Amino acid sequence: MASPDPPVTSYAPSDVPSGVALLLTIPFAFFLPELIFGFLVWTLVAATHVVFPLLQGWVMYVSLTSFLISLMFLLSYLFGFYRRFESWRVVDSLYHGTTGILYMSAAVLQVHATIVSESVDPRIYYINTAASFFSFITTLLYILHAFSIYYH
Repeated sequence: MASPDPPVTSYAPSDVPSGVALLLTIPFAFFLPELIFGFLVWTLVAATHVVFPLLQGWVMYVSLTSFLISLMFLLSYLFGFYRRFESWRVVDSLYHGTTGILYMSAAVLQVHATIVSESVDPRIYYINTAASFFSFITTLLYILHAFSIYYH
């Protein structure tokens, strides 16, 4: 009788801890801050009056998509799904590097929307300022994660 799960490959990284210990090791310790700050970005952008729908639509798309895919990456590490693929580290590094670049473009567009909203309403301006700050923090986290997983 055949096993329902395919066999685990020997190419899986052996130094990846399992369970909660995963969140205490570099490069995997970046997952929770990426998710927290990414969540703050898209909730803050969603909470404002959108000045330029095209600009802030891109910010929402990047932040929400990155949040969901990073959550799936975290769950795949927690449940050991990465063990089934030999190029998992390459995929992880490419994803986080690409997301860092996309987040940088979204952060710059969010700063532009913040500058434009300065004359509209102080409350909207402050929310946009916080979204801009957190988007740059999230960009830095994604780039650090990409480099640390690459050099690990």
